[in-house]
Amino acid sequence: MRVLIVEPNREPKVAEIENTLEAKQSIVGGFIEMACPPSHSDDAVIICNEEGKFNGSVPNRPVFLENGSPYDIIFSTFFICRAPFDSDDFEGLTDEQIDRYSKFYA
Repeated sequence: MRVLIVEPNREPKVAEIENTLEAKQSIVGGFIEMACPPSHSDDAVIICNEEGKFNGSVPNRPVFLENGSPYDIIFSTFFICRAPFDSDDFEGLTDEQIDRYSKFYA
């Protein structure tokens, strides 16, 4: 599955990962949770560490409302993938999504 990994203070990077719970937990450094989508215009979602705000992790990136106002901060490393409404699992990003979110989180 092709995802975009976003580490604190680093440029986002594209990676191919296995679509397993273990692979996802390895990237975020703990239990995963699906956070708000980086955009409400597609099916991309942020997968982050469920305990990132409480376990001493460093702040990573803000999350914005559709009007551009920041409303939260994601702590620690996270990744972006797709969660289509008609699927029971996460899926890889499209080329367009990779391009959009690479620029957005650069």
